[in-house]
Amino acid sequence: MKRMFIIVLIFLLILHSVLALNLDVKKISSNEVMIFGVKEPVIFDLEITNNGADDNIKFYNLVGFEMFPIGTTPIAVGETKKIQLKVSPIGEFEYRGAYTFEYFIRGDDSSEIKKELTFKIVDLKNSFEIGSGDFDPDSNSVEIYINNKVNFNFPKISAKLSSAFFNFQENFSLAPYEKKNFDIQLNKEDFKKLMAGFYTLNSEISVEEQETKLEGVIKFSEKNIVTSTKKSYGLIVNTEIIEKTNEGNVVSKSETILKKNIISRLFTSFSPEPDIVERQGLIVYYTWIKDINPGEKFGINIKTNWLLPFLIILFIIIIVISAKIYTKTNLVLKKRVSFVRVKGGEFALKISIIVNARKYIEKVRIIDRLPPLVKIYERFGVEKPLRIDENKRRIEWDFEKLEAGEIRMLSYLIYSKVGVIGKFALPKTTAIYEKEGEIHESESNTAFFVAEQRKEELEE
Repeated sequence: MKRMFIIVLIFLLILHSVLALNLDVKKISSNEVMIFGVKEPVIFDLEITNNGADDNIKFYNLVGFEMFPIGTTPIAVGETKKIQLKVSPIGEFEYRGAYTFEYFIRGDDSSEIKKELTFKIVDLKNSFEIGSGDFDPDSNSVEIYINNKVNFNFPKISAKLSSAFFNFQENFSLAPYEKKNFDIQLNKEDFKKLMAGFYTLNSEISVEEQETKLEGVIKFSEKNIVTSTKKSYGLIVNTEIIEKTNEGNVVSKSETILKKNIISRLFTSFSPEPDIVERQGLIVYYTWIKDINPGEKFGINIKTNWLLPFLIILFIIIIVISAKIYTKTNLVLKKRVSFVRVKGGEFALKISIIVNARKYIEKVRIIDRLPPLVKIYERFGVEKPLRIDENKRRIEWDFEKLEAGEIRMLSYLIYSKVGVIGKFALPKTTAIYEKEGEIHESESNTAFFVAEQRKEELEE
């Protein structure tokens, strides 16, 4: 009887060893992480080989982690199965760094094996890296990137990025170790005054309810760009504007050279004044040297006033023309008028005519016309008129000849009982004469008299 019991016991032990769970478990993934505060599980890729009988296996642990898959997973004898094991903590989990926990795989007969898994708990800010490519003032866009540094899948990320050059916002996903690039269009007005160098790229990254701030670096490459424009307007007063603009991102030394001849320089003014003035022969060189900051403009105003030399030249031309006319004039007549007082208080004027012969002339007749409403007073100077025609209102003097340089003074009085108020104009005096057998004619100026109505004492 005792012998039979021992045989049964040995048989049961052999049967148990044959039916007991016999698995080879191999982890084929690596560097698994859990993001603190993000409710996404850690994922382990396992490769399990069944060295025993057909079985149904189940995963569990005793340290407060929820594990997937839930329930049993069938595995046939000799089968190798790849299983994605997902692990997430239940409740609060404040640990940081590498963490190792034990888990169990149980078979249908309640036999089980114990294994260990290790993962790393990291903060959200340690999961990403941000940065950008280089660009310069000529660039219309810049490429920035966000890199997932860990073995963790982020299905939904919200990112806001800002710098001295742009503001950008985007929603996207990142697979483990994925790097995503974004091409951002630039507005050159936003950074035209910035110097070349390294600038901070700020970011706010949100995943689920967690938010973190990261900083990266943007390199603004050096580029020297100075553009020059020139405007000119005005003829007599000419204004020339030279403007230089630093469209690069480094301080640029600008040299502007202008040349003027020795005449135009006399009538030219500058704003600002040139730094260097050099004369070489008939040419004067003006030089401006200026350090221009990025986005800065440097303007030079050059104003040349040709009005004064124009007036001088015009005056000289008038003098020359007048001199030529004067030298070509044979006879000059000048007419003057003045007010006189007579008995009875009538309106009276004295007319004076100066006859100046510049060259020898013959058969000279001086003709003067009387204005309306006046009468001639029969009293003359030394030179008495040859005839007076009151119907035609003409008075004439005749001279047989006049020598060159000879001057005659003619005068007479006119009066009117009708008062005159305002500006009184007298007709021009005309001279007709012969010069070397040819007939010529000359006229005097127009004489004016301004009169006011008033009573005068009798005076002769």
